Amino acid sequence: MDYVTTVTHAELVARLRAAKRLFITTHFKPDGDAMGSVLALARALRSLGSTVDAVLAGPVDRSIRGLALDGEIRFVDHGLATPAADCDLAVVLDTGAWSQLEHCRDWLKEHALMVVGVDHHARGDLVAPMRIVDRNCASCTQVLVAVIDELGVPFGPSARVARNTIAEALFVGLATDTGWFRFSGADDRVFQLVARLLTCGVDKDGIYRMIEQGDAPGRPLLTGRALNSLTYACGGRVAIMRLMRTDFAETGTGVNDLAGLVNEPMSVREVDMSVLLVESDPKLVKVSFRSKPPAVPNGPFVDVNHLAANFDGGGHVHAAGARIEASMDDAAHMVIEACAAYLEDAGSAG
Repeated sequence: MDYVTTVTHAELVARLRAAKRLFITTHFKPDGDAMGSVLALARALRSLGSTVDAVLAGPVDRSIRGLALDGEIRFVDHGLATPAADCDLAVVLDTGAWSQLEHCRDWLKEHALMVVGVDHHARGDLVAPMRIVDRNCASCTQVLVAVIDELGVPFGPSARVARNTIAEALFVGLATDTGWFRFSGADDRVFQLVARLLTCGVDKDGIYRMIEQGDAPGRPLLTGRALNSLTYACGGRVAIMRLMRTDFAETGTGVNDLAGLVNEPMSVREVDMSVLLVESDPKLVKVSFRSKPPAVPNGPFVDVNHLAANFDGGGHVHAAGARIEASMDDAAHMVIEACAAYLEDAGSAG
């Protein structure tokens, strides 16, 4: 199935406007872009008088959890998060993968004609028959800009107010998914959008402090555990770190404290890709992949989305994830084999 746009912005907005009670959600364990996307669209629709049930499922990093006002988001840490009985439209943001929607997957499949989606990933399933997908956008919030513009909703209030606006939510998704504008996806369109958002009063310094400088005391200890496990593979091109359940228990941390940790080895010159393996239970390992942009314009790079697909995962070319049902040692072996095969094929192709 081609994961592409199937409707115009006007057609999607017509569905949004016609709905009386909307359910808005995103992938399990939402990141900054997922959180920002749900908040931005929920705020836009509520400003029009719509009834919105905005839901985030799974662990949510404490640094982004504080972006929502009381009552704006329904947080579901465990179990199902299904829509209300009178829901007449479900909106899925920042994902098109069934594997990332366990909290409401059965309901979505049973009500397929009531599901619309907005995404920027390269791969997806038939979650939303009506969808807008723009893989050229750096974040899902960037895709949502045209949707919110079509709704005719301003990004910020008439007075310059920095917090709790649509603009702030859009900025959070854009900033976090581009590594605070360091990644290759931060092109001229991104900076033009940032300028627009800043004119709405977004407090970029305050948001940066909240998200990037609000770690729990145990986070540096957890980082130390991960770095202490660091090994290199494929001639030093791949850095691999491991975290066991005992590491979280002994440092007083949880999966909410993992944001950005996978990027730590990327400062090493020879490393093209970093992998973080996290033990979820004795037979389940969650894998985060990251890769560097090309050293020269249009040069070669590691497509970690392709690598994650080996394990039924996915994401972006430079950031992706997967889950492997295996022990930590077996999962690490499988990942190294996949990386070696990928790099060998890439070398042969070059």
